[in-house]
Amino acid sequence: MKFQPEPAHAHTITAYGPGWIALGAERIGQSLILQAGQPWTPWGVNSFEALDAAAFAGLAEKGPELVIFGSGQRLRFPKPAWIRPLVEKRIGLETMDTPAACRTFNILADEGRRVLLALLMEPIG
Repeated sequence: MKFQPEPAHAHTITAYGPGWIALGAERIGQSLILQAGQPWTPWGVNSFEALDAAAFAGLAEKGPELVIFGSGQRLRFPKPAWIRPLVEKRIGLETMDTPAACRTFNILADEGRRVLLALLMEPIG
């Protein structure tokens, strides 16, 4: 589903589908971290069960004001112990399914917010 009609910047999600997103013309099918104005980086988790406090501590170290956690094609909430590193640094967390997370990230990044998107991309099928 495409939803960005004007020319996109490197940090704008231009399309998404089950198990992938597009940043401009680049299609990505792995878990990733994205901050406005910066290149995406792999997020070393490939399943919800692989998440832990260390995965979220790495996000906290990047210094965002808000983390948007895209939990995949369905909404799943992280365990409180996992997000403790964010709470301790007073970083907000919003959990959404991947499509909602992509749309929200684009809006907040375009507003100039210090937002970080952490997308969990699990294999489809």
